[in-house]
Amino acid sequence: MKKLFLVLTVICSLISPLWSLAANESSGTITMDFDLSKHDVNEEAQLWIPYPLSDRDQIISQIQISGDYAESAVYSDQTYSTPILYARWNKGATSRKLSLSFHVVRQEVIRRDFPEKETLWDPADYAPYLAATSLGPIDGEVKILADQITDGKTTVLEKARAIYDWICDNMYRDPATKGCGPGDVCLLLERPGGKCTDIHSVFVSLSRAAGVPAREVFGIRQGKKAEQDISSWQHCWAEFYLPGYGWVPVDPADVRKMMLTQTLEPGDSKTKYYRDYFWGGWDQYRVKLAMGRDLQLNPPQHGIPLNTFGYPFAQIGTRTLDWLDAENFQYRFTFNQ
Repeated sequence: MKKLFLVLTVICSLISPLWSLAANESSGTITMDFDLSKHDVNEEAQLWIPYPLSDRDQIISQIQISGDYAESAVYSDQTYSTPILYARWNKGATSRKLSLSFHVVRQEVIRRDFPEKETLWDPADYAPYLAATSLGPIDGEVKILADQITDGKTTVLEKARAIYDWICDNMYRDPATKGCGPGDVCLLLERPGGKCTDIHSVFVSLSRAAGVPAREVFGIRQGKKAEQDISSWQHCWAEFYLPGYGWVPVDPADVRKMMLTQTLEPGDSKTKYYRDYFWGGWDQYRVKLAMGRDLQLNPPQHGIPLNTFGYPFAQIGTRTLDWLDAENFQYRFTFNQ
């Protein structure tokens, strides 16, 4: 028995480092509770929520939806196929509540094994990710700046890296920004401070102006404790397309966030670590929920296309609620490990 115990101990000592290397994932249950009961009962109420799906980086399971709505279903938009949980309450409904919960297992994403040569590719195949958006132009000052940043760069990878470095060097995180920021690129070029949607909107617009397909990803951060309120933990990150390789993850906004929260200077070794890490890497403490800009929701919302779908969206009659006004748009997101 002692010999068997010693053998098992040795085996476990060999295996445990492998487990630690493979354990770069985070998991837990996220519960999203909504209450629109305080609004005018003489108006119809509608709610659209970014709906989680599994992909190669995350596994979504144990989805549960409950509430006192008159109608509810899962749809997607026509342009980006972003999944949408929709609910509607009839006029006269005095209680308007909905709860969505799901379990997520999210992997750390590292994609830096780039090929030595880029294959031939047709930009027409990636037209949506080379086009302008309502707040992200690719001409005028944006095009001039993109050309300056990528001057002398001939490959997609070189251009993307030059833009990433420029973002890290020239933009900064502004804690006073409301939410994740609107991502108004022209205003950001005048005053380059904001939060994650702002910073990645500039990365995407400059990339597209330089001929590099790029896009934002919208989601929410996971907690790192047994239970946490994550109602305001929305996050936006980005990726660009490298021909012959695929989509490459980047997050210069988290570089600037770490520099702010840890009081780091550009030349500090930890700053270099974060710049290297978030070039081709995403940590596991996030959940992808939505993609696309200028979305027409399904069923369609009243009014103009939605700038981003990083937050839940609600309308009472034809009036849009401010998703950042906790007093009038009541919801609570909870993370349980």
